[in-house]
Amino acid sequence: MPVESIGILVSAESGPGVLHDLSGVIARHRGNITTVDIIESHVEKGSRVYFEIDPPADASPDLSERLIRDLRALPVTRQAEGVHTFHKIYGKRIIIMGGGAQVGQVVIGAVSEADRHNIRGERISVDTIPLVGEQALADAVRAVTRLPRAKALVLAGSLMGGEIEKAVRDVRAQGLLVISLNMAGSVPSAADLVVTDPVQAGVMAVMAIADTARFTVERLKQRVF
Repeated sequence: MPVESIGILVSAESGPGVLHDLSGVIARHRGNITTVDIIESHVEKGSRVYFEIDPPADASPDLSERLIRDLRALPVTRQAEGVHTFHKIYGKRIIIMGGGAQVGQVVIGAVSEADRHNIRGERISVDTIPLVGEQALADAVRAVTRLPRAKALVLAGSLMGGEIEKAVRDVRAQGLLVISLNMAGSVPSAADLVVTDPVQAGVMAVMAIADTARFTVERLKQRVF
C-alpha cells in the first residue's frame, strides 16, 4: 500500500537560504519533496512555503509531527502546521484551453462527469483558460506539464496547428493525455483522441483519468469520435 503524502505549510522569514534551511530539515527525515510553493504575503513581511512530501517506505506513523516540530525549531520559522495535500483536496486536474465558446461547452461535460465521480470518492478538478493566437496557445500547452497534478489537456477551438501541433507532440511525449475537438488544422492529427462534440470531449477527458471509471484510451479501436 503506497505511503500517503504529507502536506506542511510553513510561515517563515523571507531571504536567501530560507528554503535551504526548510528543505534541509525534510532531507534529514528522508522525505522526498514532490511539490513546493512559495506564497509571498502582501500583508506582513515574510512568506508561506507549502510542501508536499513523500515519506520513506519505512517511515514511522509520527513522521509528520516530528517534521513539524523540527521545522518550528528553526530560527527562520514563525509557524508550521500540517495540512491536507492539494492532491487530497483537488485531486487530478484537467486543463481546457482554446476559444471561449468551445471551452465553455467542454467544461459543461467535464464538470458534470467529474461531479459524478467525485461523489463516489474521486477528486478531479477542472481548470480553463480561453486563449487565441498560435504562439499563446503553444506556450500554454507546453506549460501544462509544469502544472502540479495535471493529467489531461483538452484543446477546444475551430482552428489549431503549426506551433500548437508541435507543442502537443512535446507534451504527449512527457505522458500528458491530449484530447482535441474535431477542428481544422493539424492539431487533431497529433492528439491522443479527437472528439467532435465538445460536451462529450469533456466527459471523455474525465473518464480517461478517473480511477472510478472503466475507460482506457489505449484500448479504443478508433481515435476519432
